[in-house]
Amino acid sequence: MAKSQQTFSKSEKEKKRLKKREDKRKKMDARKKEQEDNGGAESIPFAYVDQFGNLTDTPPDPADKVKVKAKNIVLGVPKKEDIEEEEYDPIRKGKVSFFDHSKGFGFIIDTEDQEKYFCHVSGLIDEINENDKVQFELEKGNRGMNAVRVKVI
Repeated sequence: MAKSQQTFSKSEKEKKRLKKREDKRKKMDARKKEQEDNGGAESIPFAYVDQFGNLTDTPPDPADKVKVKAKNIVLGVPKKEDIEEEEYDPIRKGKVSFFDHSKGFGFIIDTEDQEKYFCHVSGLIDEINENDKVQFELEKGNRGMNAVRVKVI
């Protein structure tokens, strides 16, 4: 049987492995010594959450507690009749931010919520150009809401 050859890289890897093991043992010994110096009591840091959701190191004031009755807690999604329906106007107003006549699509920015909606030439009633003020309706498309029935104001 042939004797395995000890190469330079093998010996270097072995030295690194032994050094890593020794460093780990030294860290463990240092932690044990620190724990003994503290009187053996293991100190665990606590974090508290204040009423604004921020983490603090001080416990909350018991006087600030709010009592909540269990019967007032609602689990689940509210039913449709419980939700007050607002008067919703399906016709929206906006401004054409971009429109490419050669490709047949563009984008309209809603004046109320500054949302940008896709607009295709198939959804146009009037011919539109960039910076035109328009009114439109929204319809669910493949990639989100699309502006349809677009008219120039």
